[in-house]
Amino acid sequence: MNDRSHIAQNEAENKRMRSLVGRLTDEQLARPLDAGWTVASVLGHVAFWDQRIVTLVEQWRKAGPAAVPKPLAETNIDWVNDAAKPLLLAMPPRRAAEVALSLADAADRAVASLSDDEIARNGAAGSPLNLLRAEHRREHLDEIEAALR
Repeated sequence: MNDRSHIAQNEAENKRMRSLVGRLTDEQLARPLDAGWTVASVLGHVAFWDQRIVTLVEQWRKAGPAAVPKPLAETNIDWVNDAAKPLLLAMPPRRAAEVALSLADAADRAVASLSDDEIARNGAAGSPLNLLRAEHRREHLDEIEAALR
């Protein structure tokens, strides 16, 4: 059986994000952060990358591992974040936060639904599907909480 510890970690950071969003006012969601981001747009950024996993799991199941791009650790993705930023900043802050929660749930369901065989094949392919969504969420939730202190 494959390690599924990522499921509990993903759920914990999802719950943390849900709690944070529930406490934030609209003004806090609109608060500026570094590099022209806001709290809400950073949550939207997390949502974008969670949706990416949902999409890649669907592609994997339709067409196999070859349909999924190589692991992100091997790719420069700064341009993706920079390209998405204006769109994320254009979203109403509360809506961006709500989308982040919805897509975190979708990502967690997609990752948790993977069979042992799919998890093993992902590992054998160099883990193009980053099953540990918690890492990315934790990074940005820590950033948001630090900025709001």
